[in-house]
Amino acid sequence: MNARTHKKLTLLAQYGILLLVGTVMIYPLLWMAMSTFKTNADMFNGVSLLPRAWTLDGWRDAMADYGGDLDIWRAMVNTYRYVLPKVLFTVISCTLAAYGFGRFRFRGRGAMFGLMLSMLFLPQVVLNVPQYILFNQFGWINSPWYAPLIVPTMFATESYFVFMLVQFMRGIPRELDEAATIDGCGSLQTLWRVIAPLLRPALVSVALFQFMWSSNDFMGPLLYVTTQSNKPASLFVKLSMDADAGFSWNRVLAVSLISILPSLLVFFAAQKQFIDGIAAGSIKG
Repeated sequence: MNARTHKKLTLLAQYGILLLVGTVMIYPLLWMAMSTFKTNADMFNGVSLLPRAWTLDGWRDAMADYGGDLDIWRAMVNTYRYVLPKVLFTVISCTLAAYGFGRFRFRGRGAMFGLMLSMLFLPQVVLNVPQYILFNQFGWINSPWYAPLIVPTMFATESYFVFMLVQFMRGIPRELDEAATIDGCGSLQTLWRVIAPLLRPALVSVALFQFMWSSNDFMGPLLYVTTQSNKPASLFVKLSMDADAGFSWNRVLAVSLISILPSLLVFFAAQKQFIDGIAAGSIKG
């Protein structure tokens, strides 16, 4: 066997393995989508992809309202009423915090950066009670503008994102900052005109992570949103499950599929920059 033939066979084997692994990974999502057209009996009769008897009951029931004034479309609008501001404020605040840690020298910088990193090891569950008490004293519980979910993101509370941006920023030459200063740029102008464009892959990664995490967040809305008409899709999926009458799983899966579609579309639209940002950030420093 010559080298050229060996290379072709190796490439064929690699693509075969990737195809097999990809099929295994995507099959549950395809099964979920096709199961919205199945009955309960058909769904639990096997793991076949195609339904034996097609039905649209799951999709019809998914459009129904639960609690009188909430349906899946209202829930989706409610979700992105706080998800989009969270993404915007997270990107801005974490970029500013990372710029401070990554480009400036000041007293206590190392201690503050270490304290920030230590927050990565603090589970969110231990913060739920003190945060709830604090937000309750502010009068933010059940805020129509989702203040308990949005306001904290204005203060760079996501330590992981700050750390990731600092790591990425360390790979940007400081000579660019000096050149911008010579050209008359201040600190914020340097960040906006020089640093931010180079941070674009990392910023896309931050935005995508926050978008997906916030869209899937269940505990936050459960604690702070009590008005039925303001509940997001993550809570609507739970409301669509009727424990007394039994689950119509085609309806549950249809609601779940609708709720995750925006995250899937956003991820595939920005996956190149997302992967570039993760890969580049992992080797910086």
